[in-house]
Amino acid sequence: MNTLGVTLVLGLLLGVWAQTNIERPQCDSPEAEEAALVAQDYLNAEHTQGYKFALNRIEDIKIYTKPDGDKTYKLEVELLETDCHVLDPTPLVNCTVRPKMMTAVEGDCDVVLKRVGGVLTVTAFKCKTEESTEDICLGCSTLLPLNDTTALDFVHKSLASFNNFNENVTYAVFEVGRMSSQVVSGGLVYLAEYVVVEANCTEDPCVPLNDAMAARGICTAKGSSIAHSVNCQMFLTMMPVIDANVVDVNSTVAVTNSTSAVAPALPPMVHVHTGSLSPKLGLRYHKLTTLHNPELSGLLSAESTESDEVVPVAPGVANSTAPADAGSDSSNSAEVPVVVKKRDVPIVPVVPAPAVVDPIAVVPVCPGRKRFF
Repeated sequence: MNTLGVTLVLGLLLGVWAQTNIERPQCDSPEAEEAALVAQDYLNAEHTQGYKFALNRIEDIKIYTKPDGDKTYKLEVELLETDCHVLDPTPLVNCTVRPKMMTAVEGDCDVVLKRVGGVLTVTAFKCKTEESTEDICLGCSTLLPLNDTTALDFVHKSLASFNNFNENVTYAVFEVGRMSSQVVSGGLVYLAEYVVVEANCTEDPCVPLNDAMAARGICTAKGSSIAHSVNCQMFLTMMPVIDANVVDVNSTVAVTNSTSAVAPALPPMVHVHTGSLSPKLGLRYHKLTTLHNPELSGLLSAESTESDEVVPVAPGVANSTAPADAGSDSSNSAEVPVVVKKRDVPIVPVVPAPAVVDPIAVVPVCPGRKRFF
């Protein structure tokens, strides 16, 4: 009885696979571009730490159309980190992709989308994020771990300088975005980017305001603990609030938009908010969300997997939309032998095989163009 049941199920699945039309459009076609941009925006919305990512390249696309007209898109995209933090309301088109010499961070994602009522929605994705090691030049800045104690001390000191000459509001560190070091003629120089939030400093240490209306912004600092420059921009206006060129922590600071030349006392040292940082030691960048909807992970290739941990697919789940890939190479997809065998098995020459054009046999124009590098 069990054997008969399994045979019937397999027969039904083979019937569904045989009826599913598989398209391989060009990676730079309007349909592929539409799906990729929807995936880009969705991935950025899921990414709550670090920086926004911009689409760089569409690497592969398959469209599965079932007899009822439902379409499932399987997409492989390459994204690059920009200089806009996820809290920054600046439109992504106005954000700048980090060049390789500034240690670019790349995200490789597999995304599954469905078109319902003419609207594309993301149902599953799997991403791998890594830093680019190409074109690293001698003397270029090098990313440091986000928990590097010396670099974090530099962040503390630069923020203290910022708060020291900002009379109206005191800020605390909300998240460290990047920290790097560079060897110059004068010695070691630190570069840091960190998000700040308005804080209550009536107690020690300062406590970030738990208020949606609290001012937030991003600061960039360069130098050492005793000599550094700090520039901060609030996300609401994106206008420079202060630009301090610190020669020494006890010396005069040139302040932009300040109405008083008298420097107030240094505020209490604030602590770095570490709740959002990865527990993995040595992490130098914020990763994209790794996996969404693991029940559909069988539709996603292994190329974008962060680790060896693979979530098993429930029986029949992946097959309800499309056949699962056997690996990251689209040319070795599991659906290829199924479709081809289905049409090659009949030996009787009555079946006009040449009249049926198998879309998966058409050589796709993929991967697509690179938008940046």
